Amino acid sequence: MAGSLAGFLVLVLAVSICEAASILQPISDSHRSAALELFAPTDGSFGSLEETYEALRTFEILGIKKKPDITTGSCQSVSETLGLSSSTTEDLFNALKVNSILTCNVDEEIFQGVASRLKAVVNDASSLLDFYYSIGSLVLIKDQTSKVDALLGDADGIFRSIKALSQSDGRWRYSSNNPESSTYAAGLALEALAGVVSLASSDLDQSLIVTLKNDIVKLFDSIENYDDGSFYFDEKLVDAREHQGPLSTTSSVVQGLTAFASVTSGSINLPGDKILGLAKFFLGIGIPGNPKDFFNQVNSLAILESNRVSVPLILSLPATVLSWTKKDQLKVKVNTVLGSSAPPLTVKLVRAFISGSKDSSVIKGLKLKFDPENAVHFLDVLPKSVDVGSYQFVFEIVLDDSVDKKVYATGGQTQVPIFVTGVVKIDNVEIAIVDSDLGSIEAQKKLDLAGENSVSLSANHLQKLRLSFQLTTPLGSIFKPHQAFLKLRHETKVEHIFVVGNSGKQFEIILDFLGLVEKFFYLSGRYDIQFTVGDAVMENSFLQDVGYVELDLPEAPEKAPRPPLQPVDPYSRYGPKAEITHIFRAPEKRPPKELSLAFLGLTLLPFIGFLIGLLRIGVNLKSFPTSALPATFAVLFHLGIAAVLLLYVLFWLKLDLFTTLKALGFLGVFLMFVGHRILSHLASTSSKLKSA
Repeated sequence: MAGSLAGFLVLVLAVSICEAASILQPISDSHRSAALELFAPTDGSFGSLEETYEALRTFEILGIKKKPDITTGSCQSVSETLGLSSSTTEDLFNALKVNSILTCNVDEEIFQGVASRLKAVVNDASSLLDFYYSIGSLVLIKDQTSKVDALLGDADGIFRSIKALSQSDGRWRYSSNNPESSTYAAGLALEALAGVVSLASSDLDQSLIVTLKNDIVKLFDSIENYDDGSFYFDEKLVDAREHQGPLSTTSSVVQGLTAFASVTSGSINLPGDKILGLAKFFLGIGIPGNPKDFFNQVNSLAILESNRVSVPLILSLPATVLSWTKKDQLKVKVNTVLGSSAPPLTVKLVRAFISGSKDSSVIKGLKLKFDPENAVHFLDVLPKSVDVGSYQFVFEIVLDDSVDKKVYATGGQTQVPIFVTGVVKIDNVEIAIVDSDLGSIEAQKKLDLAGENSVSLSANHLQKLRLSFQLTTPLGSIFKPHQAFLKLRHETKVEHIFVVGNSGKQFEIILDFLGLVEKFFYLSGRYDIQFTVGDAVMENSFLQDVGYVELDLPEAPEKAPRPPLQPVDPYSRYGPKAEITHIFRAPEKRPPKELSLAFLGLTLLPFIGFLIGLLRIGVNLKSFPTSALPATFAVLFHLGIAAVLLLYVLFWLKLDLFTTLKALGFLGVFLMFVGHRILSHLASTSSKLKSA
């Protein structure tokens, strides 16, 4: 249980810090590393030209230099796609987008032929996608070569044809035959109309531009938002084939909006907080694990950073946990969404208040200092009114007079959670045994939580245990921790946890053992005492054993509750068992070494006599076969006999019984075979001699 309490203390602190650390950060190196993993070509190429463009565009935005070399294969695909008459408008659009980055060597005649085909498609188009791909491709041709006429002759008519697909709420239909309107399609339509404006051979009717700006404002009326100030667009088509998620839908609207704003004069009446909210949405999703989502995120942020409506500025804090003891500096950074430097500005700490009580501001109207070397705004010393605790700091970005305030979206005031930690002072820690009837103190001990404590107390069921202490912050205020527990643990491992309450400055808990006998299951004996105080902002949180109390409780009645079964420690069940030691019986006495050697000599005497006899008598080789084959079997037979004798010697010196028997079995079969052959030869020779 002690381990679980300690884990709970750590969990509360971790959750608090994670909530504080959820401040948005611009695109960083983590995105660059993820891009190289997500956009990894297979055999030197990607699956399609669309995927190739998304990878190249992502590498370009993030400034990745060490990227895969896919230029040769991609340019070959671009040339083949542009040269084929059967290529769809979507294929041509993707090929031209890839070419806008790689600048492949494409003949002007190919561009001319593609432009002629696309103009024919635009004049006969009836669906939004046909307009989108063909007009987008013509814009790309115009940007890539000046020798090809990509302008539209009837720009007003094409503009009105696309506008006819719009709805009163700012959304668009994919075709006149499809009654359902789509937010994703609105982004495609805005981008296509922006292309019409840039390709117009003469000035467009300005009333069309004004009407479209009003449609954009209506579209933004349907924007949705989260509690953190993030804004996004969601697709309303649930069952349609063209349904898109919030990320792709929002990305489509952002691309269409910024494309249209870049080719028209005047401003679009959109609140800056919504533009900043879109940036917060894209940054708030972290790092997507899907290449398409990753591209939509990075590309949309790059577009927002360079758009003509308003560029969002992101306020971020490198750390949102400050130590009162270490006198940490409060540092604030302001960047664009891609991490580029912000224009000249001032960061003000408008107010700071304790979380949950907005009426009690501890800081008002402070201007943060600026460190030009690190591009960081900072508050070097926390005001004396800031004590340990959880706060909400409200910041405001104010652009300098030299900066056009219409260009940037600062989002007004930004509220950030800040945790100020410090060492909490613990005073007058006392534990005592109090008599229930008279209220007199039987035993009282003072605890020093900075050192070790070993308190030993004894009590019966007619007495009480009292624990009291005081907690004060570094500024002398009363501190109320998230957790204050007293735990009693019986020698049978049954545990009881009690919450320590407070009244004013004093924290106190009184355990009346008479009312707790059933809760304690009438278990007398030793109870270890453990004292726990913890908080996310308390740097000296502790979980400490302070001693024990010997309890003398009455005998349990017949129907009294029994203590719960304690869980079995899996380590004791499945862990290593105790080592088993075995003592062999003492070896029996053996004869002296000299006697053994004498017996060995006696066993060798017959063999020595046999050798002497051979020398004295001689060897009779008259019957040894003279023919080649019988002589060979005779030699092998004698060698087999010698091998058996050698095997006996090896058995005596080294081999075990099983190995010896295996070898002897093979030698026995061998001896039987050669012995049978030589004996048959001798018997045949003997019978011939007798018959002669």
